[in-house]
Amino acid sequence: MAKVADIGSKRLIGLAPETWVKWVTQQENLIVQDFLNSDFQWVSRENDVLLRVQSPEYGEFLVLNEIQLRCDPRMPRRIRAYVALAEERYNLPIYPVLVNILPPSGNPEIPTSYRSEFLGLQAVQEYRVINLWEVDVEIVFRDRLSALLPFVPVLRGRNQPDVIRQAVGALRKDEELQELEPLLSFFASFVLESDLVRQIMRWDMVVLRESPWYQEILKEGLQQGLQQGLQQGQMQGQIQVVMRQLSRRLGDIPPDLRQQIEGLSEGEIDELLEASLTTFSSLEDLRTWLNQVNR
Repeated sequence: MAKVADIGSKRLIGLAPETWVKWVTQQENLIVQDFLNSDFQWVSRENDVLLRVQSPEYGEFLVLNEIQLRCDPRMPRRIRAYVALAEERYNLPIYPVLVNILPPSGNPEIPTSYRSEFLGLQAVQEYRVINLWEVDVEIVFRDRLSALLPFVPVLRGRNQPDVIRQAVGALRKDEELQELEPLLSFFASFVLESDLVRQIMRWDMVVLRESPWYQEILKEGLQQGLQQGLQQGQMQGQIQVVMRQLSRRLGDIPPDLRQQIEGLSEGEIDELLEASLTTFSSLEDLRTWLNQVNR
């Protein structure tokens, strides 16, 4: 059985926390003192990371990190609440940062603050937004931002296969970083053909399923399924994820193949998701796989 790996935000930032806080704040001479408890009852997620840092210029303050797969319209309100609760608990200034991994569809404006007004009273909370698709991939290697190595495929920059190979090499040189390779594989599947992903790196679906990012992809599929009136729970959400991934890879899925996919068991859906990211290069590959399963 594959080793279970923590490839959530705290693990990623914890690889080189001072490098991370210097990058997100654009401030030098910062010293990370501690990872603080970020559990504020109803405001708590796996991707929230709260760091206590020390600066010779600004003294002690907190860096609040929120990393999300895609833009969530509820996030400005969450950050406002999160900052207030952290400030109340620790009595320190807060520097909030929101990192978005994948771009939203339709190119909407991404807010950088929360603002509301009621009866002439205003509430304002600003925060820094970092969109990874706007970040130059070269800074990952230049500044040794190990936390961003798994996201190299979605960063802005040079030839994708070459830069992904460079990221794989960086992960494999450090035993502590090797467990991040499945996450890099996952994001590589968004920009490269499955055959090329297989050539470049290993793939460990068991480890990847432990990642909050994989769970967010499933949740996103579930929410889309519910919005379309499909009330069959997580299973239907997983089918939606598989359908979207297959469509991205292979184009429109014919009705007969869609019907076969919808008849698969939960275990077979998991296998199909893995295959959709690593195996299929044509609709004929998908048809062959389904025929073998249905024998």
